[in-house]
Amino acid sequence: MPLRAASTARLSSTVVEQFEELIETGEWPVGSRIPPEQELVEQLGVGRSTVREAVRALEHAGLLEPRRGDGTYVRARHGLSAALLRRTRAANVLEVLEVRNSIERQAARTAAERRSDEDVTRITEALAAQHKARDAGDEEAFLAADNEFHAAIIAATHNAVLIELWEGLSYALSSGVATVMAELRREHIDFPDHDTLAEAITDGDAVRAERAVAVIIDAAVAVLTKAQNKSGSRKRKSTPKRR
Repeated sequence: MPLRAASTARLSSTVVEQFEELIETGEWPVGSRIPPEQELVEQLGVGRSTVREAVRALEHAGLLEPRRGDGTYVRARHGLSAALLRRTRAANVLEVLEVRNSIERQAARTAAERRSDEDVTRITEALAAQHKARDAGDEEAFLAADNEFHAAIIAATHNAVLIELWEGLSYALSSGVATVMAELRREHIDFPDHDTLAEAITDGDAVRAERAVAVIIDAAVAVLTKAQNKSGSRKRKSTPKRR
């Protein structure tokens, strides 16, 4: 969607609305860098101060994040996701995973009941991409496919609020403690029941779909708990004893 020249009245608000639309529609995806200031100024036909004011407003709202020397990045797609990210930054990654467990179990049931042919296609294609990446030993590709797999299941619920909740919690989890997430990335490739989950949703079996999610989340909790215990053990060993 090309940016439109803003009218002289309510300039900043008009620019904010356009930026929000670009973010919400995914034209500016979460994690991407927005165009440089000069480019925005030229497309909008407004002054630098107007663009800066709009960007600052979305930074305060939690949708954009400035990175010194590297530009401004999209941090969240909705205000709800931004609020969740702020709240979960101070939370233990296991707490976030527990909440996501509740959401995904219900989502799996709902997806099995509401999925369309297009939803099933998206889920099965993401699962196939996981298998391909796993066989190739491509960890990054596997994680991208895994994220798409879970996103496709959430999308199959056709519940906009649930989708926003999952996006916020998923991003918060991926932004968790670095050492813990590194351990999860190493072991996640062997998590069980992704195939079972896809089959259950395709078959419309809500009960089996929920059970499959429980197996997957339980495996994630076990990995994260192990990683956190390992990290804590290393910290204790590195702390000098007082005499």
